[in-house]
Amino acid sequence: MATAGCAHYSKTEKAASQLAFGTEVARKGLWREASFRFEQAVAKEPQNARAHNNLAVALEASGEYARALAEYKRALELDAKDQYIRRNYARFAEFYTSYTRTTGKTASGS
Repeated sequence: MATAGCAHYSKTEKAASQLAFGTEVARKGLWREASFRFEQAVAKEPQNARAHNNLAVALEASGEYARALAEYKRALELDAKDQYIRRNYARFAEFYTSYTRTTGKTASGS
């Protein structure tokens, strides 16, 4: 049983380090690298709402709006009470609505 606990801890630690590194590179404007790191965190902890939120922010900054929308929605599904996530989603939703009206593009990219 101790091994299972250690494996979980190790997995969580790796997700936390990916989140931390992703945040660091995002602050430098390296959005593709940030996306990669946040994707790694999501893969390690699929139920981590903040990881999905951070991935959404990075995807949005990279112009991958449809994927960002999906990640924002997933983050909200996981933690609808998180004010930080709700604020990010509301800001993005306002932008995305305007963007789709202007470009005619939808979440599916058509």
